[in-house]
Amino acid sequence: FKGGDTCEYLLSSGRFLGEKVWQPHSCMMHKYKNSEAKNCLVDKHIVFIGDSRIRQLFYSFIKLINPQVKEEGNKHGNIPFEDKSASIKVDFLWYPEVNGSMRQRIKSWTEGSVAKPHIIVVGAATWSIKIHNGSNEALTQYKINITSIAPLLEKLAKSSDVYWVLQDPVYEDMLSDSRKMITNEKIDAYNEAAVRILNSSSRNSKAKVKVFSVSKLIAQETIMKSADGLHLPESSRDTNAMILMNVYCNKIMKPIDGSCCQPEPPLTLIQKLAFCFFTLSIIGYLIINLIHRNNFRKNKSCTDLESGEEKKPAISTPNVSTLEMLLQSFCKLGLIMTYFYLCDRANLFMKENKFYTHSSFFIPIVYILVLGVFYTENTKETKVLNREQTDEWKGWMQLVILIYHISGASTFLPVYMHIRVLVAAYLFQTGYGHFSYFWIKGDFGVYRVCQVLFRLNFLVVVLCIVMDRPYQFYYFVPLVTVWFMIIYGTLAIWPQIVQKKANGNCLWHFGLLLKLICLLMCIYFLSYSQGAFEKVFSFWPLSKCFELNGNVYEWWFRWKLDRYVVFHGMLFAFIYLALQKRQMISEGKGDPLFSNRVSNVLLFISIVSFLTYSIWASSCKNKTECNELHPSVSVVQILAFILIRNIPGYVRSVYSSFFAWFGKISLELFICQYHIWLAADTKGILVLIPGYPMFNVLVSTFIFVCVAHEISQITNDLAQIVVPKDNSTLLKRLLCIAGFFCGLLLFSAMQDQSRH
Repeated sequence: FKGGDTCEYLLSSGRFLGEKVWQPHSCMMHKYKNSEAKNCLVDKHIVFIGDSRIRQLFYSFIKLINPQVKEEGNKHGNIPFEDKSASIKVDFLWYPEVNGSMRQRIKSWTEGSVAKPHIIVVGAATWSIKIHNGSNEALTQYKINITSIAPLLEKLAKSSDVYWVLQDPVYEDMLSDSRKMITNEKIDAYNEAAVRILNSSSRNSKAKVKVFSVSKLIAQETIMKSADGLHLPESSRDTNAMILMNVYCNKIMKPIDGSCCQPEPPLTLIQKLAFCFFTLSIIGYLIINLIHRNNFRKNKSCTDLESGEEKKPAISTPNVSTLEMLLQSFCKLGLIMTYFYLCDRANLFMKENKFYTHSSFFIPIVYILVLGVFYTENTKETKVLNREQTDEWKGWMQLVILIYHISGASTFLPVYMHIRVLVAAYLFQTGYGHFSYFWIKGDFGVYRVCQVLFRLNFLVVVLCIVMDRPYQFYYFVPLVTVWFMIIYGTLAIWPQIVQKKANGNCLWHFGLLLKLICLLMCIYFLSYSQGAFEKVFSFWPLSKCFELNGNVYEWWFRWKLDRYVVFHGMLFAFIYLALQKRQMISEGKGDPLFSNRVSNVLLFISIVSFLTYSIWASSCKNKTECNELHPSVSVVQILAFILIRNIPGYVRSVYSSFFAWFGKISLELFICQYHIWLAADTKGILVLIPGYPMFNVLVSTFIFVCVAHEISQITNDLAQIVVPKDNSTLLKRLLCIAGFFCGLLLFSAMQDQSRH
């Protein structure tokens, strides 16, 4: 299903999501702020010509530029508006009938060196019906007048945007006696005449007058709320004004969440090189595969004609070489990246705006929880936060976050605050997991660091290249990467304190605590010193990784939002491993973690703390204030959950294999959703099957999960090849990777220069 001309769809079709949110067919509509409207319309002249309905549209339009404007002045006269700060001029010209006077005004813009308006919005008919009492002669004259005006409008359309607004239906039961002759049957006849004449006239002309027919659809749903049966309610005309703004401004401002009327972005140099690379990989893999197939056929068992015995082949199965595995991985990745590009960069598939309802969020949550409980199995080990349990934790959190994103639940503050805790819990696991590894294993080698960095960043780097997005756009991966390096730096710096060394002398425990205190102080300083933080990450080439829209503020905000939770994860790991070493906790199958009395007390405190946090989060009224408290208090609910999940022996010894499966690919799910499940860089929803929302979600979700799983396999395969255990080979690979990134920076600089 092609998206087609999204401008045409925006002007002609759509539906309501809820009562006030208009969804154009196949594309997304951006909600313009005053500053954005001014930037788009700077030095522009816009003219509205018509009757009282067009005057309504005029007022709604100028309120997008200046919300303080009041609807006052001569209702049956011209109304000027000017915004001197942006040099915007918007005029309403009172021409309630399509007649000679309107034609003369339009003709004046086509003659000589008269300055033409940049946007012209025209429409009228109800006055002709009213004055002539709905006579057929008036309709005939209307056709004649439009026929004479149409060539002039087409001439203007060569240099200006010209819109003919069709007449909205009326609510006949509410019309006053003086307007009873204005019937929907008459309005349809006038609209049909206008469309036929304008379309037939534009067939011989390159320029085209755009027919603004979507207001009819909007009016059909909302005219019952009209005050007089003729004029639209304010919310409906505001929607029409926003559509008009999207039609004109989207191609200029290029908003991420405004896909209507946006042209397909041109391929960058880096994207072209990536396309060539993946194409060569596919060709290379096919050639090697064909060679192996031919060799395999030659080595097949055959009958010896002399002895009549069957000979066995020298090679039973073809060995998969490193090169073949490499090419196979890039071949699959190339096909997957093509799908990514088609979904979110090419205007091939439709996109729609999100619309939040409580049922769209909570019903899927209940459904996946039931599924998760259904797939309950015994764990291989019963330690606190064992592998199956952490995978399960990641899995259900990721599914909840996915539902949160596709349902647009960020507009509902209590849900937003709980999702913030889930993101914090991911970072808590980062602190806990990496600290535990370094503390127990004492492995600070380059191989371990490179493996972690590769697995975290491989997909994001590929997407930055293919989708032409900055690294910071996928904010969670930079966040986890930086925190991993902070954990590594904290523990690897002299003196290296690990469990083996600390067991010999308890003083080393205090040394480690001192390191953690220093880390906490650095975090505290950077969180309250934006200038120092920005200086650290504004040095080239770090700035290329952490800048978004020309500055690192977004990165600072994201880092600051969960600044303490990784430290909390490290501290929890240290305390837990110390208690475990001293056998102060019981981790046997079915055994409570502590003595019965202590376990019951801790369990009660945990449940109360968990519920208290939820009550506080649900009572949040201001997102900014709650975000300020979040870094300090999010750990309360995280620790409460860990204790509730691990204190009872039975609960600790079982896990959900359903959630754990998703947990193993949680990073890929989080990143892939940006482009092949959601759309317009997470701002909207991808529509593969229009007209069937539930079926569309099922199909797109199935593809999305399969792709995430496949990318996880590809990343694991490539990690073994790109990051070998042999130090000398690894060093060579690192030099190659450094060369690759230097080339990437060079091409990126060339792109930026060509754009400017």
